[in-house]
Amino acid sequence: MERRQRGVSAGLLLLLYQISQVGLQNIPSVTLGVLVLNIFLFLNPVRPLSEVCLSVNEAVHRKNWQRLLLAPFHHADDWHLYYNMISMLWKGIMLERKLKSIWFAYIIAVFSLLIGVVYMVLELLLVIILDDPSYEMNCGVGFSGVLFALKVLNNHYNPGRVSSIFGLPISSKYACWVELVAIHLISPG
Repeated sequence: MERRQRGVSAGLLLLLYQISQVGLQNIPSVTLGVLVLNIFLFLNPVRPLSEVCLSVNEAVHRKNWQRLLLAPFHHADDWHLYYNMISMLWKGIMLERKLKSIWFAYIIAVFSLLIGVVYMVLELLLVIILDDPSYEMNCGVGFSGVLFALKVLNNHYNPGRVSSIFGLPISSKYACWVELVAIHLISPG
């Protein structure tokens, strides 16, 4: 995994601008805390990305379990941070107001850990099914898995909504799956 550039950049400036447009007073506390934590760790990473990314090889074989905690809160570059945190901002505002802060914080913590576990299980299944040990080496960072889980939860609490994906109206019930495929096609890494 390549080391990203540190410091203020276009994606970070755009993120800060978007947050200012919403207004700090309009962002619930847990959502704001998650945004601040991710921005802080982007500017001051705990370790280089190659030492925090999550993979079967590092977490399971080398028993480096701290990566389960670190990987979701580190991002590959400023645009990765921007897209994830803009998504967090909108999902957080909707869900935290509905679920209340303590429950929402609990959900974020649980999803942050479980997404890493699911990621590793899926990678191990790919190793077994495809008989390809290279999947043990795939290393990932970012909050995308948590955001995907939050989107599914948001769809549960707000049924019947319609999302626009590439200008096409799609039931929110299916939109998260379409978005997942679209993200993979646009940015397969």
